[in-house]
Amino acid sequence: MEDRLARAVELRESGKLEEALPLLLALREEFPDDARIAVQTAWTHDSLGLEEEAAEHYEAAIRGDLAEDELRGLYLGLGSTYRTLGRDADSERIFRDGIERFPDFKPLRVFNAMLDYNLGRQREAVRALIETLLEASDDPSIQRYRRSLSGYAEDLDRSGLEE
Repeated sequence: MEDRLARAVELRESGKLEEALPLLLALREEFPDDARIAVQTAWTHDSLGLEEEAAEHYEAAIRGDLAEDELRGLYLGLGSTYRTLGRDADSERIFRDGIERFPDFKPLRVFNAMLDYNLGRQREAVRALIETLLEASDDPSIQRYRRSLSGYAEDLDRSGLEE
């Protein structure tokens, strides 16, 4: 099983999704409770634009035992898939759980900001994006405006730039 899963992952990671998918589906049928197989199957479906199918595999994977990097990716993938499918409440629940569990994994906060935007919470979305940018960027041209940007994140209606 391990060799077959490794081959499927290799195919998926090299962009050969159509070749990886049947291998993963066969493994899912053979080992339906294996979370590693489920998450790889979900990611492959997602990459192929098959979000409905991806969701069921993500849901199976979230109940299993995964390495931390796989679990972070699962929260991101499932939350994003739910958002794409218009399942906003499910998306919000998954993103919030993921952010609580992995507070330093910035992509979850960025994708959650996109959901906030879709839900009409533009202020929260922009605030989260500014805060994440300031935390993630070492770019001196961004850091030069750190104080101003932090202030704007708190009060987006404030005008006037300070250096």
